[in-house]
Amino acid sequence: MVDIALPATFTRTVEGTWGPDGRRWLAGLPRIAEQVLLRWDLQAEEPFPLSMNWVTRVRRADGTTAVLKLGVPEAGHLADEAAALEFFAGRGAVAVLARDDARGALLLEEARPGVPLRSLVPERDETATAAIIEVVRRLHRPAPAGVPLPELSRRVASFDDHLRRFPGAGPVSRDLVERARHLFAELCATATERVVLHGDLHHDNVLTSDREPWLTIDPHGVVGDPGYEIGALLYNPDPLSADETVLELLPARVEQLADGLGMPIERVIAWGFVQAVLSEVWIFEGDAPMNMRSLRVAQRLLPLLP
Repeated sequence: MVDIALPATFTRTVEGTWGPDGRRWLAGLPRIAEQVLLRWDLQAEEPFPLSMNWVTRVRRADGTTAVLKLGVPEAGHLADEAAALEFFAGRGAVAVLARDDARGALLLEEARPGVPLRSLVPERDETATAAIIEVVRRLHRPAPAGVPLPELSRRVASFDDHLRRFPGAGPVSRDLVERARHLFAELCATATERVVLHGDLHHDNVLTSDREPWLTIDPHGVVGDPGYEIGALLYNPDPLSADETVLELLPARVEQLADGLGMPIERVIAWGFVQAVLSEVWIFEGDAPMNMRSLRVAQRLLPLLP
């Protein structure tokens, strides 16, 4: 069996997110890892920091390195990630080298040297935003019929679930959630295009690469309006930080995104507000800490909505 050390925070996250499926997966993880390493002729090297999946650098039979991700198969999130990356086909994103959906396994190109875009913030924030704009241009293409990815519009259910869970005064202002829910549905209904989205594009998911200047990792993989893509950028990096620097950068980021992507500034503001509130809503689906910066971003953007 592969010797795997699992931090307590990681096991709590997996169990809290996927319940019995997560507990079963954790119990079988050493066996699954051993099977996948053997099947793909890999040698495990140092693991990466863990959040929702077990992730490690591996060495392949030809001596090159790659990244192995193992996740709860029943969740399907790695299958969505793989489908999105296969659609991107290496344009602005790491390539898929192998996948095993039944085992929840994904072998990926390693972006080297792999310095995250956050290294440019705040001193070179304009350069960082320009890098994301260029990545978006490379990623976004019309979604073909039958692409095996969920529709962005389905995420309206997160707003509805939150409003049902907190019928009175909730942890987030009900008026704020209702406004975001209405605007989310309106933006999806008036989508300018229907493209395959990364779905979680921010400064820690864009890395330096020797193949392209920047490559994205860890897509959620959804299909919908391209404006959704810019939301996570506005409250990152370090969304748990109390530092106000990112809030001070907000007006410049919004203007640069509108200009760089040819998007009406009103739509950039609207998507930024919607995704900031959605991020807050997701916090209360799990055990994440309160006082995320996303709430402060939503409050800053609220007066600017049309």
